[in-house]
Parts: sequence; structure tokens; C-alpha cells
Amino acid sequence: MKTEPETFSISDLERVRIEPWTGVRNYVARNHMRAMQVGDEVLFYHSSCEPPGVVGLARVAETGVVDETQVDPGSPYFDPRSTRDRPLWDCVKVEYVQTLPRVVTLAELRAEKALGKMLLFTWSRLSVMPVSPAQYERIIAMSARPPAAPPARPARRPRPGKKRPRARASRSRRS
Repeated sequence: MKTEPETFSISDLERVRIEPWTGVRNYVARNHMRAMQVGDEVLFYHSSCEPPGVVGLARVAETGVVDETQVDPGSPYFDPRSTRDRPLWDCVKVEYVQTLPRVVTLAELRAEKALGKMLLFTWSRLSVMPVSPAQYERIIAMSARPPAAPPARPARRPRPGKKRPRARASRSRRS
């Protein structure tokens, strides 16, 4: 589950303990939430920040919760097509489990071959997506070890036999 930390961070979830995952307005993401069950484990991902990545763990505490923001005209997630009697959007409540020892960055996730099939890389705008048990365990294991050092860049050497053209002084005609 992805969130922008300035909107709602892992620290916010730790403080409130349980929170409805409101504001999802993508049918695919909503359907992924509808497939969740109480007790499912959740990777908590910070997006739109530097560096983006997995920062913590949560657990699904309740399913089938009506997303109240859809009927609140003051909410940025208000949907005029929804009513209290016929809501279009529902969500789950998530419960804080832990903050990871370190952020597992998007760059690290991309570099890990075992994670190559994650939806995160093909549906990057999707805020809720499934991961396999193996992917989940791999990411938790990555958080427990130091981040891999980025590959060293070799110093640039000029190519032999290729000279840079010299700048010419401009000449102007005077009449």
C-alpha cells in the first residue's frame, strides 16, 4: 500500500494504530483491497518523496469499510456519484505492525532480480497492489541488511584520436 508521507506516513499509523485506507479512486486498486482478508500482511510504501520505498509493515484489521471521504463534499476524494445508500468506494482498515530498520528504496527493489515481476514496476501509479509471499519475505530480509553500495562509476577518459573542436572567434562585417 502506497502513501505520500506528508499526507499519511508510517509514523502517523504508529501514532493512531488503526486507520481506514481511504481516498483510493482507482477501480483496480479498490478491487485489490476488496480481495484482502483480515490478518493479511501489508508493506507500507512511501511514494512521491526521496527516496521512495518500503518503510514499514501493517496488517489488515477490517475489510468492507465504507470510505466516508466519498460522501464528504469538503474532501478531495468526494465523489458526487456516491451516496451513503449506494457507495462506490470501500476500503480496509490497516493496523500498525512495525517500522522497518531502514527504508528499502525503489532503486533497491528494482535491482533485486527476485522482485522483477512486482506490479510496482509495471503499474507504478497504482496505490494498492498484491505481492507474493516470496516477494514480501524478500523485502523484509532486505530491510534487515545494509543497503547495497551503488556501483562505482569509472572515471571518464578522453577517447584516443578524437579532439574537441576549437571555438572560433566570430567575425562581423562592418559597413
